[in-house]
Amino acid sequence: MNGFYAVLDRDDEALARALLTVARVLQVRIKPGAANEILRAAQLARRVCDEVGAKLIVNDRVDIALAAGADGVHLGQTDLPVAEARRFGPKLLVGVSTHDVAQVERAVAAGADYLGFGPIFETKTKDNPDPVQGIAGLRAAVTAARGTPIVAIGGIAASAVADVYAAGASAICAIRAVNHASDVALAARAFNPATLHAS
Repeated sequence: MNGFYAVLDRDDEALARALLTVARVLQVRIKPGAANEILRAAQLARRVCDEVGAKLIVNDRVDIALAAGADGVHLGQTDLPVAEARRFGPKLLVGVSTHDVAQVERAVAAGADYLGFGPIFETKTKDNPDPVQGIAGLRAAVTAARGTPIVAIGGIAASAVADVYAAGASAICAIRAVNHASDVALAARAFNPATLHAS
């Protein structure tokens, strides 16, 4: 879990390919979405991920992750517990969305492979977002995670990328700022730490 963590938020092969010019992890997250729609997007994402050697994660749905042959599942606070997800898919990577230090500590204790943490800044991707955590909150989460990789998410603009990585994030997820850009691949590169070293 390093660098830009991409999210495919619609059934769109061109978008998946553009995201994977930079990302090596692609999460399928279609909300709202019927199971057959999510599965169709996950199957196309699996094919594209295989072409470039990227990992495929499915949001929320362990059943769809298994049906699509995904590498992992990403669970929210109201989804299956980590132990139950592993019972159904023992080989799946399991990520957990966290929004404060207590949730980070619980997810780490449960054995999550990586954590999503945020929102770091104000976000418009969710209708009812959790409280903004800021860079200080991210630093505290990284400490509490004790080495479990953290994907920072929520309202992160390209101008904040250096600060987010400096706070200890392993990866950054940006959905709106990338997926709705006129040049998706160019926008995605701004969230890759390699871009910082090159500039």
